[in-house]
Amino acid sequence: MSELLQNPAVQVFLYALITAIATGLGALPFFFIKNLTRSWLGISNAIASGLMLAASFGLIYEGLNHDLWFTFWGILIGLGFIVLSQKVLDQYDGDFSIKNINKADSAKMLLIVGIMTLHSFTEGVSVGVSFSGGIDLGLFITTAIAVHNIPEGLAISLVLIPRGTSVARAGWWSIFSSLPQPLMAVPAFLFVEIFRTYLPMGLGFAGGAMIWMVFAELIPDAIEETNTSTVATTTTIAITLMIVFQTLIG
Repeated sequence: MSELLQNPAVQVFLYALITAIATGLGALPFFFIKNLTRSWLGISNAIASGLMLAASFGLIYEGLNHDLWFTFWGILIGLGFIVLSQKVLDQYDGDFSIKNINKADSAKMLLIVGIMTLHSFTEGVSVGVSFSGGIDLGLFITTAIAVHNIPEGLAISLVLIPRGTSVARAGWWSIFSSLPQPLMAVPAFLFVEIFRTYLPMGLGFAGGAMIWMVFAELIPDAIEETNTSTVATTTTIAITLMIVFQTLIG
């Protein structure tokens, strides 16, 4: 068992699994506060925005240390991938809304997971390629994505719990929605390990896609739930704390 746990691919899977489990933490406040306001979702998304931005540039700077142009093209490819993925998600947004998750049958649940795989793909890839850049970078990115997943779990819980879903079940569905992340992390890690030349491209890919997600999804969602001043202040503080964290573990 100890030899298995020392396998790098297994370790990457376990770290990525932690990011998925972190999504379930979004349901925890409902054990203590029954009527949680949506402004907390806005603040949580602002925190996640700051963490993800700092993590994105951490990935890009690491890629630049290896190769400028591979990193550059990786950013563009990551941007293109996430834009195309979003177009696919938009086509199914009405049919596979998270609002229907507690009434979905098993077949529809599999379809929902298939669509969510596209959304979680980038985060899983980010974890995988970051560990190819070193344990410090891997822990840095894993922490950022884990914290980012908490408001996602909070958002799911804000929809399910008022509709009669228990807190425990809402936490489970939150985790379930992020399970594609550990599934994507290991293939990404193994690919980059085998083709080390493409490490900076993988780092750029993850960084570019994550930056798009911040500005296209997280920040607009945060502003929708709370005021812009709160979002800007919270995001700035989150970026600052993440930079300090990266410096301390570096």
